[in-house]
Amino acid sequence: FDPNEYTNAVLAGEPYPPPPKSKSRGTIPSAAIPSEAAKEDISVALGKLTLGIDDVSQQLRSLVTQHHEALLSEVASVHQLEGSLRSVRHGLSELSASLEKLRLKIRVPYQNLSAHVIRIQRLQLAADVLRRTSRFVLVARRLDFQMNELAKSTSTQSNGNPGSAKIPSKASAALEESIIEGERERTVAKAALSIAELKPVKPSSAEPLGPVAPIPLRSINAVTQHIPGIDAARVKITEEMETMLRDGLENLNRSLLASALQTAHNLRVLPQLVQDVVEEIAETVEARIKYAFDLASIAKEATKDAPTTAASLMYRSRVRTEPTNVTAPQWTNALWTRLEGLIEDLASNCVKIYTLEKVLKLKRDSSSKIPFLEEALKVLDSKPSSTFWMTAARCLETNAKESAKGSPFVQQTLSNGYPRLLRLFHDFFSKIGVHTDTVYSQSYQSPETVLTLRAINNFESLYLSRSSNRLTETVGSAMSGGVRAPPGMAEGVNIARTVVNELDSARFDPLLVRAAAKNAATALDLFCGRIDTLIVRDRAATSLVGPTATPQQALNASLVSALYHCWLRLSKLGTEYHESVAAVIRSAAQTLKSEYEKVTEPLLLAIRRDLASIAARLHRADFGKTFDPTAGPGATSAYMKDMVDKLTFVRNEILARFNVGDLMKTWLVSIVKRDIRTFVLHASLAKPLSESGKLQLTSDMTEFEFAINAFMTDPSGGSKNRNAMKEAIADDYNALRALRRLLFFDNQSLVLEEQTSGLPPLIVLHHILVRSPLPLPHALHGWKVDEYVRWVDEHTEAEAYTLIEGCLSRWEATVDDHERQSGEEYVGLARSVLVRVTNV
Repeated sequence: FDPNEYTNAVLAGEPYPPPPKSKSRGTIPSAAIPSEAAKEDISVALGKLTLGIDDVSQQLRSLVTQHHEALLSEVASVHQLEGSLRSVRHGLSELSASLEKLRLKIRVPYQNLSAHVIRIQRLQLAADVLRRTSRFVLVARRLDFQMNELAKSTSTQSNGNPGSAKIPSKASAALEESIIEGERERTVAKAALSIAELKPVKPSSAEPLGPVAPIPLRSINAVTQHIPGIDAARVKITEEMETMLRDGLENLNRSLLASALQTAHNLRVLPQLVQDVVEEIAETVEARIKYAFDLASIAKEATKDAPTTAASLMYRSRVRTEPTNVTAPQWTNALWTRLEGLIEDLASNCVKIYTLEKVLKLKRDSSSKIPFLEEALKVLDSKPSSTFWMTAARCLETNAKESAKGSPFVQQTLSNGYPRLLRLFHDFFSKIGVHTDTVYSQSYQSPETVLTLRAINNFESLYLSRSSNRLTETVGSAMSGGVRAPPGMAEGVNIARTVVNELDSARFDPLLVRAAAKNAATALDLFCGRIDTLIVRDRAATSLVGPTATPQQALNASLVSALYHCWLRLSKLGTEYHESVAAVIRSAAQTLKSEYEKVTEPLLLAIRRDLASIAARLHRADFGKTFDPTAGPGATSAYMKDMVDKLTFVRNEILARFNVGDLMKTWLVSIVKRDIRTFVLHASLAKPLSESGKLQLTSDMTEFEFAINAFMTDPSGGSKNRNAMKEAIADDYNALRALRRLLFFDNQSLVLEEQTSGLPPLIVLHHILVRSPLPLPHALHGWKVDEYVRWVDEHTEAEAYTLIEGCLSRWEATVDDHERQSGEEYVGLARSVLVRVTNV
């Protein structure tokens, strides 16, 4: 807003602010045309302006008059303010003067102090450079001395010790040489420590001290002249360190290896050195494994020694990857030679790795006491031994699978000869076992050995597959005849022999023999399963009607013979193998035994029951008839004829078909013992018994004894030692013969122990009751004789004695005095026997 322009616009009658000028030149805006009314009334406007000005002047005058006193007071205060301003201005002037004085007091000393600080920093830098230079020169001279000592020891070893002529013995010369070597190794380690101390003199290691730039030691002439010698010493010490490391690993010299690692630790390159050594050994192992399975080089090596033929000359230009019938032996020899060399190299490198790891564990830092191994693990992913096993197993597995997949020759050779390949690894484990903590035995296998053997697991699978096929084929051949030609002793022995052969082939390796045992158990389960389908379990299998054995019994006898002879050979293997393998074999053998016992137990039970039922027919005979002195000796009773015929039938028709060796002796003993015991019990219960009946019973027992003697001859011809079987049945056989004498004793002799020796007291008690008017226990309780005999078999002797005592007491309580007098003697005899047996 411009008041002059506004006034001119009002006086001229123009609008304010003026409108913008139009861009068009030919037209004149309507606003530019002055208003005619405004031009005419200029005088009127001037008059109004004058009146306005006068009015404003009057208002100003009235305001001044009205506020006169206030204006005067403001003017007075303005004068006072000028005084205050003068005092403030004076104070500011004094402040400026004081500030200038203070600036002079602080700035000048500060500038002087800054100059002194810079001088001190330069002095400190000079002192530090001097100290470092002095230390550098001192260490450099010590390094020169150490390198001279090293050179002297080198010349002494290369040229010979002049004073060695004074030492006549070889042992003294070797001792001096070892002392020289020890001093040399210590000198190398000390020189390495000196070189490591000289390493921080590089220009990059100097730190700036304030604004003063650092001075590099290389710019100092006293330092520069030693640098070439230090570099040469570093190269020399590094070469010596590598030589000691290489010689220590080759000769397994732990002291030399420890010196090399100490030198590397002093040079501050220990982790990198260990990593390089481990990687180098791993690369060597990989290259050696690849070379062992390289079919192209095997072909060249095999064809070099192969005989020259027309066909070979014709196809000499073509590279063969598979052998021919002519070159197969050369290829096989070349492959096994390479594998043997591979095992040697693996053992050598494994021992090197473990020796290196042991030295790393033993060596420690002198100040922090941290083992070198922990320092090396900062760079390595795992321990050197773990790296070796993982590398060897991975590379071996990869090359073995690729070679077997691409070459049927390698697959067939290594799978058929897997035991030989496994023996190579056994040699490998035995060689490294002296230097490592690796164990591979029947009782324990280290994880490293298991990992290595898993690398050749494909060959083991093929070998076990062929082994399983051989076992299956043997079982199939044995069962090929079916029901018409069932397997017998020869087939059972053949199957057991095949199993034993497979186990013997694998017994040298704990893992392989365990797998072979599992395959054998599977084949034996198959054998049991197929035999189980042929076994007959109906009534015809246990029928003893005669006169000949049934076809079902003949079939079962043949199957039992096969199972028994297979079990017999396998049952003896438990002590020949480790418990883990023996447990598998025992389980399979127990399955065979359980299978044939399912057939024999029902048959033997039927034989015992049939013989017991014949013995129970003894009570049908009349043993109470009066004695006829004119009659001749009595004939054998009908039941005894049946007993003899049954024993003969069982021996000649039933048991003779079983070819079970010594098991037949066990069966015969069990049958005879049970038959004698049952017959003696029935004979002791025969009542009434007259003198004629005693003679008849004696004749029957004699015939029974002859039948037993004939029965104990093994019908299969396996065992002729009847005396051994008689010893097994001695107690029951003696009881049979003692019962024959007991029949003719008087009453008083029945309680004499020396007269009744060999007889069970229960039999004596039965005979006393037979002679007496007292009822027998089964009659008193209303039982049948066979029921009472069964009860005696199922209960103990003490319970039988209690039963007899109860019968005596019950009889005494139920009869009158006259009857009691007739039986009182026998009751006393019975109680005497009971007292004797209960006091024993």
